[in-house]
Amino acid sequence: MQKAQPEPVQQGPLIVLSGPSGVGKSTLVEHLIARSPWPLRRAITATTRPPRPGEIPGISYHFWTREEFERAIREQHLLEWARVFDSDYYGTPRDEVEPYRRKGYGVILVIDVQGAARIRELIPEALHIFLMPPNWETLEQRLRQRGDLSEERLQRRLQTARDELAAANRFDVIVVNDDLDTALHQLQQAIAPRFTALQAVKQSPNIPA
Repeated sequence: MQKAQPEPVQQGPLIVLSGPSGVGKSTLVEHLIARSPWPLRRAITATTRPPRPGEIPGISYHFWTREEFERAIREQHLLEWARVFDSDYYGTPRDEVEPYRRKGYGVILVIDVQGAARIRELIPEALHIFLMPPNWETLEQRLRQRGDLSEERLQRRLQTARDELAAANRFDVIVVNDDLDTALHQLQQAIAPRFTALQAVKQSPNIPA
């Protein structure tokens, strides 16, 4: 069930999408942006992990060295960041979010539950959506089919997924990713009121467009 919407803001909406690894966040966001009637973009995450086959720097991720990432932390260039699986850093550069929201774009953050909690503190008006697998067996199967994880790393991902699923009730909207079109429709329904509110603010006689 979706919670009551907050008061409209003049900036483009910030949408946080979280869910366990393997639930299909990236695929769903690609389709959402491709079919969106609104100006939407995904914020590109920075990470210290090496690129995987097929990943393109600056499009898939910003691939930074550990030194670059830690300097960005010190200089407060990151909106949120975390060290994931006790190994690599992940974070959202501010310049991937703030300039676009000022232009009226909706910005989607595809981040973990820890990062979502940080955004909830910093930007209370953000819309938080949790993407849920249809069942546990499907999630485990998707992770195994990737073929790029050792059994030890796979088990760590699965334990993290259990912890993340337990936090789903902290989110404004829960979407089950069983059927792509159905999940996409539910995402669009959740996001639409934010753009309606933004348009209402822009059309107000007291606020310049």
